[in-house]
Amino acid sequence: MGYGLLAAAIAAEVAGTTAMKYSEGFTRLWPSIGTVAGYLIAFTLLAQTLKTMQVGTAYAIWAGVGTAAVAAIGMVFLGEAASAARLAGIALVVGGVVLLNLGGAH
Repeated sequence: MGYGLLAAAIAAEVAGTTAMKYSEGFTRLWPSIGTVAGYLIAFTLLAQTLKTMQVGTAYAIWAGVGTAAVAAIGMVFLGEAASAARLAGIALVVGGVVLLNLGGAH
């Protein structure tokens, strides 16, 4: 249950961040509302996740997967450069999350 809630929280945060890009500095109404709604849902779900999951594990997954997803969305859909360095950075973030989770599995 915890990982499902965390996945939904990450999806909401990624959607909110993507909407923020389209809000043009919160000058466009609907993308701004999407940003606020995305973050409200994300933090609500993250709070529920923390009832059953360690905060370090949850936050490592939240930050790593969210960062990688937003970077990938930027490269695939928003025309941001997809350089070898950026792709390596995403791989390092994902690898770091995996190592943090493996190190905490006692």
